[in-house]
Amino acid sequence: MSVVFFVCGGGAIAAVLAITVYMIACGFPALTKIGVLDMLFGTVWAPTAAEPKFGILYIILTSIVGTMLAIVIGVPIAVLTAVFLSETAPKPMTRIVKPAVELLAGIPSVVYGLLGILIVKPVIYHIEAAIYAGDATHQMTGGANLISAVLVLAIMILPTVVNVSETSLRAVPQHLRNSSYALGATRVGTVFKVTLPAARSGIISAVVLGVGRAIGEAMAITMVAGNSVNLPLPFNSVRFLTTGIVSEMSYSSGLHREALFTIGLVLFAFIMVINIVLNTTLKKAGEE
Repeated sequence: MSVVFFVCGGGAIAAVLAITVYMIACGFPALTKIGVLDMLFGTVWAPTAAEPKFGILYIILTSIVGTMLAIVIGVPIAVLTAVFLSETAPKPMTRIVKPAVELLAGIPSVVYGLLGILIVKPVIYHIEAAIYAGDATHQMTGGANLISAVLVLAIMILPTVVNVSETSLRAVPQHLRNSSYALGATRVGTVFKVTLPAARSGIISAVVLGVGRAIGEAMAITMVAGNSVNLPLPFNSVRFLTTGIVSEMSYSSGLHREALFTIGLVLFAFIMVINIVLNTTLKKAGEE
């Protein structure tokens, strides 16, 4: 069994190394041809123009802003839902809510996109029309904008964060809660000052998994974001790193195709940074 475990672990490491080498080999040539500054800090993306431009700054900013907003909206709801399921919910209600949350994790991304088109976009369109009524300078998006994408992402990360956070909360030893009650703390005070801090490392892991789900999503976002390269303002049609690859890879060639691989390399770098931050945070939490 030691040999089996060693082979499995070595296979996982080899897979990561293979992906890393492949992404660097395919994505780095475009940086040398276009220029690091021109590509990473350029604001114009026009790969099929007479004079092609490959600036991806707005695409990078959109992914960062969109992911962070989705986390800001989704994580508090998800963590409080996990607290409800693990600490206060009656067992009959838990039997209903928990399977419903788990069902959300199994819904395909395209279904979230369809729901976004049918439900989220019309609502956002009416809000946009009310805000920009009579403003000729604003280009109406029909509800396909950054806000719609953020709302869909916030819903999509809920099951991941809820399930992992609930598991972490249930793993907190009961004697910590009993000690808090013995000292006169209320149930709410125990949850927020004892249980949640004790489960911090697991909740952080849940948040990072949610970030990975949000930053790596493509299909649902393609259907509600508008897919235009713009500054990531609330009612602007925008393009994320993932949607930029999906929307153009099928007909790209030459330098255009290499530039799309560079976008994938940037996305890969983001994920690596997130993992490094996670490991550092968990290590500090474990030492404390």
